[in-house]
Amino acid sequence: MLARIFRPAKTAMQSGKAKTHLWVLEFEPAAARQSDPLMGWTVTGDMNGQVRLRFETREEAVQYAQAHGIPFEVLADKTPKRIVKAYADNFAFGRKQPWTH
Repeated sequence: MLARIFRPAKTAMQSGKAKTHLWVLEFEPAAARQSDPLMGWTVTGDMNGQVRLRFETREEAVQYAQAHGIPFEVLADKTPKRIVKAYADNFAFGRKQPWTH
């Protein structure tokens, strides 16, 4: 029952950064998911896969895991590289690609 502590990435569907400032503790799946023969849904008997705890800081998540005896791994926080852009760069004289309309 290994737990992962990480900071979730921004969703690809929206430009906002909601729910990315909290640290998450979630458990690795204990067994592979199986397909239900009647309905075709994926099922699992692992209830820890439904647990997802959120913490304000990484240290709080680590303290929680240590206090409850949960083996864990901390995944590195990946901050996106910012690309500085300006609308005026589309019309710059030294533009690398010619501007066409």
